[in-house]
Amino acid sequence: MTAPKNSFATERGRYYRDPAGGPDLISVTNVLSTAVHKPALVPWGAGLVADAVIANPIEIARRARSEPTKLRRELVALPNANRERASNLGTRVHHRAHAIVIGAPFPADPEVEPYAVQLAKFFRLWRIDFERDVEAVETTVLHRRYGYAGTGDLWVWLPTGLYGRRQLWLVDYKTSQKKPATTVYAEQPYQLAAYRHAEVALLPDDTEMPAPRPRRTAVLNLRPRSHRLIELPSGRPVFRAFLGALRSSRHLHDSPAEFPSILPPWAPGSTTRKAA
Repeated sequence: MTAPKNSFATERGRYYRDPAGGPDLISVTNVLSTAVHKPALVPWGAGLVADAVIANPIEIARRARSEPTKLRRELVALPNANRERASNLGTRVHHRAHAIVIGAPFPADPEVEPYAVQLAKFFRLWRIDFERDVEAVETTVLHRRYGYAGTGDLWVWLPTGLYGRRQLWLVDYKTSQKKPATTVYAEQPYQLAAYRHAEVALLPDDTEMPAPRPRRTAVLNLRPRSHRLIELPSGRPVFRAFLGALRSSRHLHDSPAEFPSILPPWAPGSTTRKAA
């Protein structure tokens, strides 16, 4: 995951500082990770552990006898370690994509290059002229009234309207080494809706402008050997659903970490008020 300007990490996830000096704004991805159920994560993590055990049965059996605590700790950590590696790769792919669009140099990265090739194929397929067709790239958008912020990947004009008229699209890059290029997840429309309905966009010097108003939204799934542009809904009904997740996320973040236990009035140490 990229770390955009003005964003910062907290124990409750990512937030954004408001350059205008207002309250901190919760990140869109923070909302989705906190308040949206992701049922695929549990079997995915269990599968990683199972694969590690199946691939190394003799070594696992030996360590289960000689150092069970350390082995358990390493197996439990496998899903998070794998997720961090995937996130790091996604961040590098995003940086490479940004460099392609703005024509900036980028250091050699053999692991990233297959995704860059697929992105270049997407640009060629749609005959995208960066000067003419790209409206914004890697741009942070805010909605102060609802208190959230996020950074979109690409706003681009595509000839998808009637008689080939250009329409403004918001496109979010998604990378994976193994998932099919047709894969989508339930929370992705929420992310696109949040960006689509934001009110303000920040320029690199933190000056403000009205946020771009895309007509359509999509994820661009980048894989080492393929890519797919998949349109996803992001209209008002989806935005209202995102706002529900936003409220849930704020409630969870504002809840205390611990709650007091209650004892009857006659128990030692009780703080319950006794009847007069």
